[in-house]
Amino acid sequence: MTLDPETRTIRGTLPTGSPDYVYVPLEVPDGVREIRVSYTYDRPAVPPGTPGNALDIGLFDERGTDLGGKGFRGWSGGARTEFFVRADDATPGYLPGPLREGTWHLALGPYTVAPQGLAYELTVTLSYGDQGAVAEPVYPPQRARGRGRDWYRGDCHLHSWYSDGRRTPAEIGALARAAGLDFINSSEHNTQSAHAHWADVAGDDLLVLLGEEVTTRNGHVVALGTDPGTFVDWRYRARDHRFGRFARQIRRAGGLVVPAHPHAPCIGCNWKFGYGEADAVEVWNGACTPDDEMALAHWDSMLVASVRDGRDWIPAMGNSDAHRDPDPVGTPQTVVLADDLTREAILEGIRAGRSYVAESRHVSLAFTASDEHGEQAGIGGRLETAADTPVTVRLEATGAPRCTVRFVTDQGALFTSAPLPVSGAGVVEWRTTPSYAAYVRAELRHETAIGPLPGALAAFTNPIFLGG
Repeated sequence: MTLDPETRTIRGTLPTGSPDYVYVPLEVPDGVREIRVSYTYDRPAVPPGTPGNALDIGLFDERGTDLGGKGFRGWSGGARTEFFVRADDATPGYLPGPLREGTWHLALGPYTVAPQGLAYELTVTLSYGDQGAVAEPVYPPQRARGRGRDWYRGDCHLHSWYSDGRRTPAEIGALARAAGLDFINSSEHNTQSAHAHWADVAGDDLLVLLGEEVTTRNGHVVALGTDPGTFVDWRYRARDHRFGRFARQIRRAGGLVVPAHPHAPCIGCNWKFGYGEADAVEVWNGACTPDDEMALAHWDSMLVASVRDGRDWIPAMGNSDAHRDPDPVGTPQTVVLADDLTREAILEGIRAGRSYVAESRHVSLAFTASDEHGEQAGIGGRLETAADTPVTVRLEATGAPRCTVRFVTDQGALFTSAPLPVSGAGVVEWRTTPSYAAYVRAELRHETAIGPLPGALAAFTNPIFLGG
């Protein structure tokens, strides 16, 4: 006998100062084939400069809500007002799988709460019957047809409708190919639900890496290129001293830890965890804005500190963070020198800093430093030569019409070229010594449009270090 659907309504009010996550218990009896949830909350007027109400939502099953996500069944944040889960299917952002008897929990995330409080209403409908078959997930391959050791272009921060994006994976794949990309990374907010939906998008010409944008209240971090199905929990702040645990989990899963848009002004976006666990940092995110310039300057200061302290440096990268039309995929893009177009080789190239960031497929750079003895180093490398040895720094650029080239060192920008010709191609050289410049990195900038502000970035490189 099949029982009629059962609908429950749950109401509550969250005051200002509520915990980051509130768990509402949901008793699921035996025989349920589908759980469907919708929710609403009030949005009272607030004074200027005061955040209004914003409520995120997710779901944990009978295995519990403990940190680590053993019971995690999905998260849509504030992107959806309803969702469902079944054994054979689920709303994007949620994981299909068995619906077992027990106490489940609706996870509420009061992102911001108005002074009047946040009144919410949850409507839960349980449908009964035989559960469908659980499909075995199919993941994209970890290699594509590459060109051997070469420069490969990628965009590692993208959102589809599996979190708060509006594009399908297929649409993103088409845009990635049109942008000249060789690889992309799936990075949905706080869910791995998209991982099993990229296999048809990947191909010999496009490597699809899998990951997550771990979206905490103290900053976002891209888990880049993790093992298929890896979930990384996000329910902690810097003061909880838990980030290191999950950074190590990302690396155990074969991925890289990449703090995203570290100076973004949105609530909860500014990076507060420090960089001790970072494998790279996203310095350029989407259209070049003042917070990207802040991130670039901060990263340069970290380079100086690494030279001063004799410790490892953190490479920079750039990604689009594209969500929906008209957000362009591949603006900017990270161009990586890798041994082949494989997950392992791409991640190794990013980790080593053998990369530069370009605003589009049209910008290509070759950047080297060489001494009078014929020794040479490229991006991310070190030219080991005596402190007083003359060094020639050379940048070849294409696709950068009327851009100026700046060579930036641990002292700052020591050389700025005349604008490149309208053809966008040119060669710029500069002479220095390791005693004068501990490292050199290149920036290409469009002509300044307004006042004393720097022109928008067209490209920048990771550094070449000089000296022993």
